[in-house]
Amino acid sequence: MTRQYAKYMGIAIVAIGVVGLLMGEQPLLGFLNIDIAEDLVHLASGGAMAFVAVTHRDNHVLRMIVGVIGVTYLAVGVTGFLIPHLFGLLPHGYSTFDNILHLTLGVMGIAVAWVRETGEGGDQGKRL
Repeated sequence: MTRQYAKYMGIAIVAIGVVGLLMGEQPLLGFLNIDIAEDLVHLASGGAMAFVAVTHRDNHVLRMIVGVIGVTYLAVGVTGFLIPHLFGLLPHGYSTFDNILHLTLGVMGIAVAWVRETGEGGDQGKRL
């Protein structure tokens, strides 16, 4: 489950980053705020998840990457409610939708990384 989550969610997050770069400073779908800094973070975080899902056989490394990225997105979601422009780093700031999306991605990533998995990789029954 972790491998599939990392692969498909990583690809989706990279796609958001690519579309954001192509669109420039326009809101994605009219309500998702994007800018170059956030696009680069999406490319890096999504790329890291997809890369690790495809190249690493060690489930511990995969779960650690997914968990760290999940915690990061959760922190961004909470911070976005408190400091929407992130101390001037984001010219457009985060919308409520952005914050809820980041919180959801964070909780999902943490949950997926924490779940016990049975299967290959010699990492059965262990938690992060």
